Amino acid sequence: MATIPANTRLASERAAAGRLRSVIKAVREAPQAAIVILGGLMLVAIFADLIAPHDPTLPVQGANVFDPPFWMEGGRATTLLGTDFQGRDILSRLIHGARVSLIVGLMGTLVAGSIGTAMGILAGYVGGWVDQIIMRVTDAWLALPAIVFAIFLAAMVGPSMWNIIVILGAVYWTRYARVIRGEVLTLREREFVKLAEIAGASKLRVIKRHILPNVMNTATVLASLTVGVVIIAEASLSFLGVGVPPPQPAWGLMLSEARPTLMAGQWWLTVFPGACGALGGMGGHLGAPHVHRFLDCGSSRTRSQSPKSWVARTMRRMQSPGNTVSHHWPAIKVGRASESISPQAG
Repeated sequence: MATIPANTRLASERAAAGRLRSVIKAVREAPQAAIVILGGLMLVAIFADLIAPHDPTLPVQGANVFDPPFWMEGGRATTLLGTDFQGRDILSRLIHGARVSLIVGLMGTLVAGSIGTAMGILAGYVGGWVDQIIMRVTDAWLALPAIVFAIFLAAMVGPSMWNIIVILGAVYWTRYARVIRGEVLTLREREFVKLAEIAGASKLRVIKRHILPNVMNTATVLASLTVGVVIIAEASLSFLGVGVPPPQPAWGLMLSEARPTLMAGQWWLTVFPGACGALGGMGGHLGAPHVHRFLDCGSSRTRSQSPKSWVARTMRRMQSPGNTVSHHWPAIKVGRASESISPQAG
């Protein structure tokens, strides 16, 4: 039975300890405002049914329309932030609106990231006419105003929360594709990718085992930047009437419904939803620059990026009698500049 050498175990333990210290340091250095905003938004969205004092879609029993917040004259303790034009509780609608914004923000970012990462890897690794077609489509997509294009798509498919998720994913995938393509153009020239191709690995296997793991950090940082943008975009579409349909609570929809009363003195109908949308977008942007600290980009190395032992196994497979790959390849440098491994060297 094979045993793991002591020095290998010690190196693994040191690497794990180093990653843990990096995560702890990143948590300590993360902006407190972003943690409070995003953490609070997630907690409110998850426990909305327990926190909300009333049903957000039905009028509050015994309340009047346009009741002011509780600290103003005529306010009620049962409706802390007042009521809207149908007598619905503003606080309950804000709480459930956080759930809608979080779902749309995360799922829309996931759709955009999945499409853009796939297109970027395909364009960067395959190259040729595939790269040209994808990049020309990307350039055309980027030339379109994002909100106007989203309004056009929403008008075609109809307003719905899940339709908005797909639409925003289709609008924002291009920023992923262009950045990921640049990463892949560099990765495909690396030694471990070349050695995988020499060993006879298919393109799909190279992409799955060596390209995709090495672009996930970049994709994650882009996703952290996109969440806030998607939240604001969803609020904009709902405000314009092509987003989340009523009576489902959404911050942009609440702003749209309160627009006729803006100059009539019911300021709470617009200020509270607008402040929530601004905080959601601001929290995403404040936390984005620090996401890469949690990814441990500098110290962690994937299996593909630690090629020495992997190269030795690759060379042994190349020299096996059943391997049809030519053994007459030039020396491929790995690790330090003074080290090289050649197929003839064994």
